[in-house]
Amino acid sequence: MRALLQRVSVGRVSVEGRLLGEIGPGIVALIGFGQQDSENSLAPMLENLLNLRIFPDERGRFHFSLLDTKGGLLLIPQFTLYAETSSGRRPDFFGALAPEKAKHLFEQFVKMAEAAAAGSFGCGEFGAHMLVEILNDGPVTIMLDDRES
Repeated sequence: MRALLQRVSVGRVSVEGRLLGEIGPGIVALIGFGQQDSENSLAPMLENLLNLRIFPDERGRFHFSLLDTKGGLLLIPQFTLYAETSSGRRPDFFGALAPEKAKHLFEQFVKMAEAAAAGSFGCGEFGAHMLVEILNDGPVTIMLDDRES
């Protein structure tokens, strides 16, 4: 499982002009699942995401987590995090989990995250063509991989 976190001032996701989710200060997390992932991947990744100290204190040092700041969380399903680009100019996605299995894991992750989040919460729609607006704050962008959780 991979999550690309972006600390944001504002994050929004919409499908066909319909707003699905919007947050103020917090994290937009692009979430992808690989061939080896299972429900066992979800809790450790969520704990890491919620507790990662990427919000600044008064000196500008990364000191606070999403839970500390009660910031918003916007989850976006993103299979392209498993793009393989080492051969040729067209990425392949063979490392990504099959869509039906990935959708199930994403839905489980959303339920867990919504229950644990301290601030506003939203999510994208699995398999849809989404427009994601990210006003990255910092910029701060961090990749989490389940091998690191």
